[in-house]
Amino acid sequence: MKKIIVFASGSGSNAEQIIKHCQETNVMEVVRVYTNNPSAKVIDRANSLQIPVGVFTREDFNNGKILEKLLQENPDLIVLAGFLWKFPEAIVKEFPNKIINIHPALLPKYGGKGMYGMNVHQAVLDNKEKETGITIHYVNEQYDEGAIIFQKSVTIEDCTTADAIAEKIHILEHQYFSEVIEKLLT
Repeated sequence: MKKIIVFASGSGSNAEQIIKHCQETNVMEVVRVYTNNPSAKVIDRANSLQIPVGVFTREDFNNGKILEKLLQENPDLIVLAGFLWKFPEAIVKEFPNKIINIHPALLPKYGGKGMYGMNVHQAVLDNKEKETGITIHYVNEQYDEGAIIFQKSVTIEDCTTADAIAEKIHILEHQYFSEVIEKLLT
């Protein structure tokens, strides 16, 4: 069984989707969820699915404590699902091509520091894009610059708000993220 560790900062809908998908396969399992946000909804979602949760501080993240835990847990894949902090170089170097992220736009457009969630959707709307989508990519030392694994686009010509774009993106995320993870591990 391949081991996955998920990092999330917010509501955790993607984390929940991944956990449920794993529970339906005999290929992979989420062994832990880590969050930097002690009030994140992902904690409740993980707890309800009997997945252990680790809450950590920026200091723990940057001083090697989280790296130490990851080395002990030895995951086959680390999945960032709505995790907002830049991953420390030390972790990236210890787990080359074993850390992936999902981004709510078609990279390289709308990537980089501060480009997450509604910030991305609003920028896409403001620029009157006809389509947007999701990008699943490897994590490297820079925000949103790792090698692209998968992209899927969706037309947004009918969207008049960032919320409407977000709804379409969530559908794509839930439809494809778990599937791509499974393909990477098999």
